Amino acid sequence: MVYHSSFVNEEGIAEACGCPLLPLKSHIKGPAPTSDPGGTDIVDEAITFFRANVFFRKFEVKSPADKLLIYLTLYINMALKRLDGCRTLAEGTKAIINLGLEKVPVPGEPGFPFGGLFAVPQSQQESELFRNYLKQVREETSGRLLSCAYRPNGTPNKWWLAFAKRKFMNIVIPT
Repeated sequence: MVYHSSFVNEEGIAEACGCPLLPLKSHIKGPAPTSDPGGTDIVDEAITFFRANVFFRKFEVKSPADKLLIYLTLYINMALKRLDGCRTLAEGTKAIINLGLEKVPVPGEPGFPFGGLFAVPQSQQESELFRNYLKQVREETSGRLLSCAYRPNGTPNKWWLAFAKRKFMNIVIPT
């Protein structure tokens, strides 16, 4: 059974491209509202559910937040593939920073993996809002993922990096 997001009926949350711009426990500047530091946000859910959800080829979307969960699951899979060859935390951090510097595609642009899942932006403003939100959520996910993928002594955690070999929803990720 696929794990779905608990952010089902979020009132007053802005949307872009049919995806809610959920609050994040983040210090990174961006369009996402800040959430309670003691609570759980969508990044926590994505990392917690990743190792179970990555095994599924189909994912039924039950709420708009599930779209973001699917996107983050694929992003975590992509990040783990980049971390797979890195033997130290310093190498992994460098690989993640390079991943963060890549251009973030939005629906309707080449390279966006979920064309039918997200609505195409209606304006340039919505496109930039969604791109900036995805960039912020990716940066936040990357930072938290490093603490899972590497042990406190800086060595790789094989129980996380083993999932780099999995294909989420049969999507081939270019390296």
